[in-house]
Amino acid sequence: MVIIVSSEFTPPVRRVNSGRGHRYEDAHGRKVPGVTTVISSGVPKPALINWAARVTAAYAVDYWDELAELPVSERLTRLEKARFGERDEAARRGTQVHSLAERLVHGEEVDVPEALAGHVRAYVDFLDQWRVQPVLAEFVVASHRHGYAGTADLLAYLDDPDEPGRAVPWLLDIKTSQGVWGETALQLAAYRYADVYRAADGTELPVPEVERTGVVHVLGDGYQLVPVVAGRAQHRTFLYAQQIAAFVDTAKELVGEPLTPPRTLEAA
Repeated sequence: MVIIVSSEFTPPVRRVNSGRGHRYEDAHGRKVPGVTTVISSGVPKPALINWAARVTAAYAVDYWDELAELPVSERLTRLEKARFGERDEAARRGTQVHSLAERLVHGEEVDVPEALAGHVRAYVDFLDQWRVQPVLAEFVVASHRHGYAGTADLLAYLDDPDEPGRAVPWLLDIKTSQGVWGETALQLAAYRYADVYRAADGTELPVPEVERTGVVHVLGDGYQLVPVVAGRAQHRTFLYAQQIAAFVDTAKELVGEPLTPPRTLEAA
């Protein structure tokens, strides 16, 4: 069964960067749902609840004496914001690694911050050990059929470990987080089965076919190339998530105002 989410967006779709974030727009400036936003809204993440509780508890223990000297309201504010510090630091690190990786894959020389030296060495090892031949890097894809867009990290040929001398086309996502999670399969499938990608001159071209999909998990002390299944079944699941995300975005509109009865009982 194929799930079709109708699209009313006009090509071409472009990415608009704004501060540390970005969005996608069609030719008329209408916002196009992003792949990671769809997954964030449409796929439950119970592990995040446990993570937030753990980070907040750890912050309270680490800063117990300092917090004790604060007014209660300020203490509460500090605890409420505790989890965002770790999250934002991880996001900044990921953004920097992605930026450096895009330049490295094209053979550019880069100035590496000391804090990211290990990550960069790990990524260079990946490029060398798998003899990476880049086709596209940090490229915007769009599905006009299903109405979404996103930015894929890397499409490249890598040496086939099972058949020496043969290069295989991969679609890869670069991750710097602590682990590789299952929802990455939906992300890669959305990119893989998008209709088009945006070329450097702004034109839209068909997304090249790949044989394999996976994650380059880059850490400060090394990397792992992790295969991830991202086929048609996972793309179908992504489209289900897209429908849930659309519902979540408009759910409040389904609830009306309380009604007034057509007549009221008069007091006896």
